[in-house]
Amino acid sequence: MTFEKKNIGFIGIGKLGLACAQVMAQAGHSVTGYDIYPRQSDTVTVAKTLPEAILGKDIIFIAVQTPHDPIYDGSQPITHLENKDFDYSIAKDVLAAVNKHVKHHQMVVLISTVLPGTTRKHLRSKITNARFVYNPYLIAMGSVEWDMVNPEMVIIGTDDGSENGDAKELIDFYKGFMQNDPRYVVGTWDEAECIKIFYNTFISAKVGLVNMIQDVAIKNGNINVDVVTAALAASNMRIMGPKYMIAGMGDAGPCHPRDNIALRWLASELDLGYDLFDAIMHAREKQAKLMAECLVNEAKRTKLPIYIHGKAYKPNVNYTDGSYSLLVGWYCKEMGFEATYIDPLTEFHVPDQIKGVVLLAHNQQITYGYSGVTEEQPLYCEILSGSVVVDPWRRYKTNTKNVKVIHYGNTRNSKV
Repeated sequence: MTFEKKNIGFIGIGKLGLACAQVMAQAGHSVTGYDIYPRQSDTVTVAKTLPEAILGKDIIFIAVQTPHDPIYDGSQPITHLENKDFDYSIAKDVLAAVNKHVKHHQMVVLISTVLPGTTRKHLRSKITNARFVYNPYLIAMGSVEWDMVNPEMVIIGTDDGSENGDAKELIDFYKGFMQNDPRYVVGTWDEAECIKIFYNTFISAKVGLVNMIQDVAIKNGNINVDVVTAALAASNMRIMGPKYMIAGMGDAGPCHPRDNIALRWLASELDLGYDLFDAIMHAREKQAKLMAECLVNEAKRTKLPIYIHGKAYKPNVNYTDGSYSLLVGWYCKEMGFEATYIDPLTEFHVPDQIKGVVLLAHNQQITYGYSGVTEEQPLYCEILSGSVVVDPWRRYKTNTKNVKVIHYGNTRNSKV
């Protein structure tokens, strides 16, 4: 396929947007980015004003926040709160500002997550001077660059779902730098919105299911959760694929918990008569509470403090948005035990050694294994003799004497 260099504008070059813009620049496109905060890049030209990132560009990508109130991130119980849609005020303002400088021959592409119906009802009207496409990405912190060029699919939404015109132009653009030859799914704006948000919440449901099996293993006994989930993960004729089929910490991050809350709001708004997503989030919270009870019971038995090894919502990032570690810690505190977090990317000080009840919240092999990470998760500090290690990933081994290791979810060989 002949490569056609494009002049790209990228509005919103924050923690996700900048990495995406840099992938496009590294592929040979001329990329100019703009953000309200100072940014630096070796490959993307950072504009001082919004018009600089728009004028003369073929495609203008917009990656701005569609946030919830921070309390809805999932780092503390949220199912008792009022259901809410995302806040689209930033997206509306940015689209309106972009519209002042674009021309009809230019394409404006929004990649932010929104609920079904939002583009048609609230956002499309903000862009009257250019073509408009909704193109949400399946990317995640810690592996943005890899996800960008190895997506499971590329989602493209247009007014009528046509695969010609704007959709074809975008497909040709992406084909120039994709590494895994992904499938391209083209639908209406509404269909694209559905695909993105139900993809995210399907993961939440999947994680909730495998962690329920983990809880059954603990309550019932004589069960290694990995034997059960491996059997299900291999059952790809009817029900499953292997991704997100290892029980452990709950679904987390700045997207999935809030997406479930937003769909709770949509279920009410559309008067569906049921709320599947309430059950998913309630299960997530109950599973975190059961894990906290394990830590507290061990702390009571040993009279040792509780440490949570990994505060960020996943390894190798410094973001705590929606962290399951924080949720587990919240329940520990509710039970009268304050957990100390051990994480070099979020804490000012990490001790060299600890003795206590230690929850191994991070495992980079499992979190990033799909992208080729094979190195074992390093310990952030030494765990001393006399400690209790609770490993929800069931991978930890130690040569240190007198350390009790609980492979959480495997009651064949350990008792919780």
